[in-house]
Amino acid sequence: MKQSDIVKQLTDNELKQQLIFSQLLMLGIGILLSFLLFDSMTDWLHYFSIDMSDFIFYGIVPGFIIVLIDLLLMYIFPKKYYDDGGINDRIFKNRSIKGIFVISLMVSVAEELLFRGVIQAVFGYIVASVLFALVHIRYLNKPVLLISVLFVSFYIGYIFVLTENLFVTIIAHFTVDFVLGVIIRFQK
Repeated sequence: MKQSDIVKQLTDNELKQQLIFSQLLMLGIGILLSFLLFDSMTDWLHYFSIDMSDFIFYGIVPGFIIVLIDLLLMYIFPKKYYDDGGINDRIFKNRSIKGIFVISLMVSVAEELLFRGVIQAVFGYIVASVLFALVHIRYLNKPVLLISVLFVSFYIGYIFVLTENLFVTIIAHFTVDFVLGVIIRFQK
């Protein structure tokens, strides 16, 4: 049975619960691995710093660039090349702006803590970027989506190489998810 068929069998509430479970699992794995792979938590915590110019220049601006590229790809390619089985539509279509905000924040924090804060910090940029793309398994049989998620993964990974600041990658990831979620919400 294909993943899209499984998703169709889930109610909206069950899909939301699966999303929350997967993100809590990633967050838990990220925190556990940070305890195991770093000599001390202070080594890991140095990846969090407040720098407003970095937040804007490396977080918000790249987030909007990624969104614009995604929108361009959606315009160029037929919907069948960009269809993820309806998961993103189901997650965002009937959600309030506050709900989209919460989901986008939860996803960006959990995924960036695990993939940039632990995997990239310990195993490197390429390993983290490829694993990030592989976690988005529903994109593997959709070449346009796969290339898009690989691009996003390497781009955000590179932002982490430049800034070594998890707040920045969280902001970039959040910007992408939130803006695209709002677009899905209001799309006709």
